Amino acid sequence: MNLDQFTASLQDKTPPADLNPILTALWHDARGEWAAAHNIAQLKEGTPSYDHLHAYLHRKEGDSFNASYWYRRAGKPTFKGSLKDEWQELVGTYL
Repeated sequence: MNLDQFTASLQDKTPPADLNPILTALWHDARGEWAAAHNIAQLKEGTPSYDHLHAYLHRKEGDSFNASYWYRRAGKPTFKGSLKDEWQELVGTYL
């Protein structure tokens, strides 16, 4: 699956069955289902990829203090671009 196919799947009622959990969370996030995405981020706290997802979600929520905490836990710098750019980068990383 590539970014275009992933983006097209956002029109479906459910995420593609073969997505990894982080992509499933990003799928929910793109559809405005923040809580569903956040629930997935919390499944494996302490795992850098999940902590990175968690950071993005709190940044999107507007909670920069909490986002900064999760970026540090993930070992990532705070993303300086747009939320859309960060979402695309995360999707590209985990596809």
